Amino acid sequence: MRWSLREVAAATAGRLHGDGDQQIDGVVHDSREAKPLTLFVPLVAQRDGHDFIGDAVRSGACAYLTSRGRHEAPAAAIEVADTQTALTALACRARDRLEALPVVGVTGSVGKTTTKDLLAAVLRQKFRVWASTRSFNNEIGVPLTLLSAPADSEALVVEMGARGAGHIAELCRVARPTMGVVTTVGLAHTSELGSLRAVTAAKRELVEALAADADGGVAFLNAGVAEVMSMARHSNARVVTFGTGGDVSARDLAVDADLVPRFVLRSPSGETTVRLNAAGTHFVDNALAAAAVALELGVSLDDVAEGLAAAELSPLRMELRRVGDGAVLINDSYNANPLSMSAALRALAAHPARRKIAVLGPMAELGDFETSEHAAVGAAAAQLGVEVIAADAPGYAAGGSVILVDGVDSAFAALQEIGGLDAECVVLIKGSRVAGLERLAARIVKGADC
Repeated sequence: MRWSLREVAAATAGRLHGDGDQQIDGVVHDSREAKPLTLFVPLVAQRDGHDFIGDAVRSGACAYLTSRGRHEAPAAAIEVADTQTALTALACRARDRLEALPVVGVTGSVGKTTTKDLLAAVLRQKFRVWASTRSFNNEIGVPLTLLSAPADSEALVVEMGARGAGHIAELCRVARPTMGVVTTVGLAHTSELGSLRAVTAAKRELVEALAADADGGVAFLNAGVAEVMSMARHSNARVVTFGTGGDVSARDLAVDADLVPRFVLRSPSGETTVRLNAAGTHFVDNALAAAAVALELGVSLDDVAEGLAAAELSPLRMELRRVGDGAVLINDSYNANPLSMSAALRALAAHPARRKIAVLGPMAELGDFETSEHAAVGAAAAQLGVEVIAADAPGYAAGGSVILVDGVDSAFAALQEIGGLDAECVVLIKGSRVAGLERLAARIVKGADC
C-alpha cells in the first residue's frame, strides 16, 4: 500500500521533517527488514526501537517515525507523540482504504495460525488474498498486516490473539472484520486471564465486534465446543457452525501412515473429498472453519478441496520428516498449551511406529493451572503409551514416569541414550516458545543430514 509522507503525517497527527511528496510502499518495525521506500516505526518494548533508526536507514528506509526527536540519520522524520499509537492510527487509515473488502478475523486458544493459513490458501483459489504473516496477531502484527496489504487485495485474513481482556476488541477496532472465526477455547494465557471463563470472554470479543446479520456480519463458530457456541447469543451477526454437528462437518475421517487426514467435507453446498496437506486429525476442524468461510464467500467445493490440499502451514507445526537411523520426527515446537499438547500426543499415539517418544518442554502462562495441567499431560502420555523426556518441565512427572533433563543438550543426549532415533521410533517435540525446543529439532535434523 503506497503512501506519501504527507499522508502519513496527516494520519498520525505527526510533524513532518522532509519531502511530503516522498512515497513509501511498506511499513516495518524491525530495522533488519527495512529496504528502499519503507517507513521504519521504532517501537518501545524490551528494547527501544529508536536505537535502531540508523540501522533502518542504512538498510534503505527512506523515513521513520519518532517520539524521541530527530535522528542524525539522513532520512525524512515524522515526529509523533507515541509511535505505537501512530502505528495504530496509520493502520486505521489503511483499513479505510480497504473498506469494500471482506476482512476475516480469526481467533481461538489454538489453531489460529493454521486456520489462517488454510483459509488464505482456499480463498486464493478465487481472490487476491492478503493474510497475516507467521503469527502476527497482536497490537503490532495486526496493524502491520493491514499496512502491508497490496492495493489490489480482494480479501484479508487477520489473525487475532489475546493476552488480556479488551485486546481483541482493540484489534477489531483497527481491523474492523466483516466476518469472524473462533476455532476453540481452552486454558491458554490463564496466567493473565485467570480462568476458562475469562478466556472465553476474551475470544468472544471478536464476535461481539461483528456487524449485524443485516449488515453482512457472519460469525463462524465451532459446533463441538460449548464455550464457543455460547458466544452466539452475544452477537448480532449471522452464525454459521463448523465441526462436529455443524453446518460444515466431516465424515469418513481416516489418516495415512504420515498422519495426513482424508475425509468427506459436508456442507449445505454439497460434499467433496478432502486430503489435507497437514499431519494430525486436530487440523480437521481448522480446515472445516476455512471451508465454511470460503463457501460463504462463493468459493466452489472443488476449489475448497484444492486449496486445502495445497495449503502450506506456518513453520514448526506438526512437521514430519525422517531423521537419524530412520526415526520419524514430528516437530511441533512452535508453542504449547493443554489443548494443543493433548492433540499432538493423540496424533503421536496414532502413528504406526512401534515406539512413541515425546520430548516435552513446559507449557507457559498457565498461572494457577500450571501444576495440574502438566500432571494431566503426563498422565495422558502414560495412558497413550508414550515415553516422555521432559526438558525443564518436572511437572509432567506427577502424572507418570518420565525422564527429567535440563535443557536442549541433555534432552538430545537422553534421546540418543534410549535409542529414540532408531527406525522403529517416532519422536514428537513440543513445548512453549520459552522452551526453545526448535533448537533440539534443528540439532536432530542436522545430525540426520550429516
